Amino acid sequence: MKYLLLIYSNPEQWEHPVFRHHPDFRTLPPDEQANLTAQWEELRREIVESGELIQGVALAEPRRARTVRSRDGVRLVTDGPYAEAKEHLAGYLVVECADPRRASEIASRIPDARFAAVEVRPIGTFSVG
Repeated sequence: MKYLLLIYSNPEQWEHPVFRHHPDFRTLPPDEQANLTAQWEELRREIVESGELIQGVALAEPRRARTVRSRDGVRLVTDGPYAEAKEHLAGYLVVECADPRRASEIASRIPDARFAAVEVRPIGTFSVG
């Protein structure tokens, strides 16, 4: 089954990978920063080699987002993301795993899970036409 791993972060420090710019990451000793970065590279390599990684996308900062609504045939476009929140969607991975436990394990190993959150969502299927 495919899973969407939604990576959240604080938009104040918006460069990718976002975990490296999080204030809590920056307060870690240099060897711990290097270790966490190496763990991320190891996880990325593991899921690429296993074929579990389908896609990974980094998103631009929330201030560049637009939210579109359509009411009674009228389109309304506003600047910014839909939600006013401390954490915003920074990017995502699409993985294909045997079960939700494996998807959650991968999500827990993404460094951003340590500083913000990584949401795991099964991807549904639907037919067009």
